[in-house]
Amino acid sequence: MNYFKPFLLLAILVLPYLAQGQQALDTLVTQSNKNKLKIKEIILPASIILVGSALSGSRLEKKLKNSLHDGTVREIGFTLPIDDIIQYVPIVELYTADLLKIKSKNHWFDQTKYLAIANIITASLTHTGKRLFNKQRPDGSNHAFPSGHTSFSFTNASVLYEEFKDTATIFAYSGYALTSLVGSLRVVNNKHWISDVLVGAGLGILVTKLVYHFEPLKNWNPFKKYDNIILIPNINTQQIGMYFKVKF
Repeated sequence: MNYFKPFLLLAILVLPYLAQGQQALDTLVTQSNKNKLKIKEIILPASIILVGSALSGSRLEKKLKNSLHDGTVREIGFTLPIDDIIQYVPIVELYTADLLKIKSKNHWFDQTKYLAIANIITASLTHTGKRLFNKQRPDGSNHAFPSGHTSFSFTNASVLYEEFKDTATIFAYSGYALTSLVGSLRVVNNKHWISDVLVGAGLGILVTKLVYHFEPLKNWNPFKKYDNIILIPNINTQQIGMYFKVKF
């Protein structure tokens, strides 16, 4: 079954876009150099998905797990639960940058729109993979492959990157640094195998790239004419939320 995982995952990713027909495919092939660069950008996340899929269930993966966990982790209940919070930090960064008037690619409503669409698609693919493969986690529980925490956090980090890569490069990459920590903690906490994390990361990046390429609902923005309305993020150990702020 492991040998078919890369092909099954790629099929899940590609099939929704085949519905757009051969005309859309021809357009992608013949578009400008700018769009060709976008196509090249999907090679990295697609490669991460393939590598992660190939590692799933392998001896190398199990050897890595055993090098990190020899049984003492489970016995003393050692965990670092900050991965539950860090996955939301790129979202906070995104809207904080808007509050600070850092120039972004899109209006805050469009950012929210693409963030929601990318997360809905990524979550759907992630949970489909979990049900399809029903892989056992290192701690003995089910539904390991791919990692939901990782796919969610890398989707958020990728939206942050897409919005600020041309205006604040270091800031744009900061989300990836944080979400890499999320993926690492999922392995350290014995919740996921390395393959789960790699595929989750690849999914989050790839889906976001495609969303920003196709720009679904591009012209829908009821708030574009209202500069006095902004979103304010709020995150703490008890809750995570967003608030509207209206300047009169």
